[in-house]
Amino acid sequence: MILVTGGLGFIGTNLVKFLKEQKHNEIIICDKNKTPRFVDDKNLDIIEFANIFEFLNQNKKYITAIVHLGAITDTTEKDVDLILKNNYFFSLDLWNFAKQNNIKFVYASSAATYGNGSLGFDDSLELSNLSKLRPLNPYGWSKHLYDIKIIRECLYKNQSPECWAGLKFFNVYGPYEDNKGSQSSVAHQMINKIKSGLPITLFRSHNIKYKDGEQMRDFIYVDDCVNVIDWILKQDRFSGLYNVGSGVARKFIDLATSICASIGVDPNIKWIDTPSNIRSQYQYFTEAKMDKLVSCGYKKNFYSIEEGIIKLIKVSM
Repeated sequence: MILVTGGLGFIGTNLVKFLKEQKHNEIIICDKNKTPRFVDDKNLDIIEFANIFEFLNQNKKYITAIVHLGAITDTTEKDVDLILKNNYFFSLDLWNFAKQNNIKFVYASSAATYGNGSLGFDDSLELSNLSKLRPLNPYGWSKHLYDIKIIRECLYKNQSPECWAGLKFFNVYGPYEDNKGSQSSVAHQMINKIKSGLPITLFRSHNIKYKDGEQMRDFIYVDDCVNVIDWILKQDRFSGLYNVGSGVARKFIDLATSICASIGVDPNIKWIDTPSNIRSQYQYFTEAKMDKLVSCGYKKNFYSIEEGIIKLIKVSM
């Protein structure tokens, strides 16, 4: 039995759909949302967050893995107490349950832990490196503090599940983002603009090192994230923090051009100032260092944005 928190969210929906297609029949979803979003969803078992630990204690003999994707992911959320309650303390309770019952534990960290990227994107377990990182918002801090807590548990208390992984997802895009609103990926927002007959809006650069549209992100298609999770669920040899990105930074203008070409429309771009409330928190460059995951034996290639956009357009238009 696999428990997936946030299993009706963006990455969670794609993961559950994949696992169902792979004939994993014992999948339990924990989510505040009660509405599944893919076709073969009639036989999904869904529990509420309020009941999760009652369920876990009643079924701990049968649970083989917990994939913890549920979180407050809004990077503009300012209620620090709310974020810590959900992203840190609740997550720590799940970790403790997995540790006490030796259940494989996979959780979503984030590239937001790297802050402005000035210290690089190395998914090292060294606390001396982790302690230098300065995330740019409360969401990033909640993920960063949790990463540090987990590493300390492992290093100083020698307490952990036999196999665990914290996945630092970079800029994920793909199907089933509809409920994310303003927090949906840039790719999703661009496609919706085109479908509505509106120009694509891109932020102007407020950094002299980058021209407008040349801000860069490591865009990763959600299927790649699902493949990494699936690979981790199937192996028991490696534990730690792992970057999950394509390993290649691409410009926003490249993404816009690729989407327009795939849909068959001419680029129509409207430039706007980066909102003042996020300007100081804006990342101009992200690129996952993927050596660690690859050295552990992960062999699948990652989609380029051109390849990923073609897949996304097929299910979006």
